[in-house]
Amino acid sequence: MGKYFSVAIDGPSGAGKSTLAKLCAESLGFLYVDTGAIYRTVGVAVRNAGIGSKDEERVSALLPSIEISMRHDENGLQRMILNGKDVTDEIRLPEISIYASDVSAMPSVRTFLLEMQRHLAETNNVIMDGRDIGTVVLPDAELKIFLTAAPEERAQRRYEELKLRGVNTTFDEVLRDIQYRDMNDSSRSTAPLRPAEGAIILDTTGNTLEQSFKLIRSIIEEKMFR
Repeated sequence: MGKYFSVAIDGPSGAGKSTLAKLCAESLGFLYVDTGAIYRTVGVAVRNAGIGSKDEERVSALLPSIEISMRHDENGLQRMILNGKDVTDEIRLPEISIYASDVSAMPSVRTFLLEMQRHLAETNNVIMDGRDIGTVVLPDAELKIFLTAAPEERAQRRYEELKLRGVNTTFDEVLRDIQYRDMNDSSRSTAPLRPAEGAIILDTTGNTLEQSFKLIRSIIEEKMFR
């Protein structure tokens, strides 16, 4: 084990990765890194530049002009900054989900963000969530977890979350978005969504947030103090 302890949490859209990773990081004093938010931020940059979400040539050409940073507000929440502008709320729009899914399938985008993500793990105790953390970004993480749940349950969770944020959408629209991302993420040629070798697979269908949090935290603590 290196100087720092890394936890990789992967899984499909709406599985609760971000919420649970954030809770565990806060309770353990780890840095939380939401890589999905990073890809969504690239998606915002692409959309704002008027580039199609699957236009890899133009997306690749745009990357050098994209500057992404993260900061944490007074409540400890991760804020995403794109070229100096806070886009934290914008990245959660359903439209940006499609952009994020499409650009994250591009090798040039993944390479662009890989070094940034690895540097965070080399310099902090981290809990990092995404779709290829255990398989590609942090293959040597001390703990790998693959989190999943039934698509309908994931859509319901995401729908409730968006409603709380005041986003005007429907359950059916969110479910279609989830199903689109599942198909896109698992079938892409670059870093497809799948459990990492040695990952603990957790299906949280039917679990309360508290139940899932306690389960994951206990797994992390057991691994850390073993």
